[in-house]
Amino acid sequence: MILGAFFFASMGVCIKFASSRFHSFEVVGYRGLFGMVFLLALTRWRGVSLATRVPMMHLWRTIVGTVSLLAWFYAIAQLPLATAMTLNYMSSVWVAAFMLGGALLLQRGSQPLRDQAPLFLTVLVGFGGVALVLRPTFDGAAALGGLSGLLSGLTSALAYLQVAALARAGEPESRTVFYFSVGAAVVGFAGTLVIGPSPLNTPEALWLVPIGLLAVLGQLCMTRAYASGATLVVATLQYAGIAFAALYGLVVFDEHMALTGWIGVGLIVGSGIAATFLRERAVPRLPAEEHA
Repeated sequence: MILGAFFFASMGVCIKFASSRFHSFEVVGYRGLFGMVFLLALTRWRGVSLATRVPMMHLWRTIVGTVSLLAWFYAIAQLPLATAMTLNYMSSVWVAAFMLGGALLLQRGSQPLRDQAPLFLTVLVGFGGVALVLRPTFDGAAALGGLSGLLSGLTSALAYLQVAALARAGEPESRTVFYFSVGAAVVGFAGTLVIGPSPLNTPEALWLVPIGLLAVLGQLCMTRAYASGATLVVATLQYAGIAFAALYGLVVFDEHMALTGWIGVGLIVGSGIAATFLRERAVPRLPAEEHA
């Protein structure tokens, strides 16, 4: 999990460098393209068939996942790396919010409202952390980046729920991520045709190559961690990605976060761990979360 978190944070560095020259649709397109090529080779090597019985489930997962990528990559371009990473890791809190909403909609007399107090407090603390993280940056041009970061966490949670449904349907992880990469490439390059492509004869173009590879490696590490380790321990270690992002931001980009921002990060991490615990207790053995 720590290695996977390092891969995701390193991917964020590549995205930030590439975004100085390429817009988000281009970055998403190349991320999908290189990820698709790598996964095609991986599935052939593992003997995993790409034929699926549930194409519409893959389509929905691809739609919400690609929206999450576009929003997150834009947030990385506009915000400090650690801030963008933290907002994307809000997906656990969003899942808890969905669970809370579902519990309230399906309220029964034998399930009093106070039984949902842990979930409610978890969600409340998580969004309190968001307010503290965004407070120093939520002005001017950074406002759209902050909203994009929140959107990336929300749609990442929706994508995670769909990945869980695909896992229950018997779809292997590599097949799910392959179709997602195909969709990301199609949407990314379609958007590029509308907005216009950037020239590839620049040094920043070199950063496009490792983005897809790091994303796939991070996802494979995360999936292996969830398959072989205790869920709560693994879910806790995934937040090492925020620490790696903060270190990268400080050393590579000279980014500094205010004390209130770090308090917000702590609240989000704590609520994310609590949300994972509550989710695991309610629905055990769900697949790995996604941050790429």
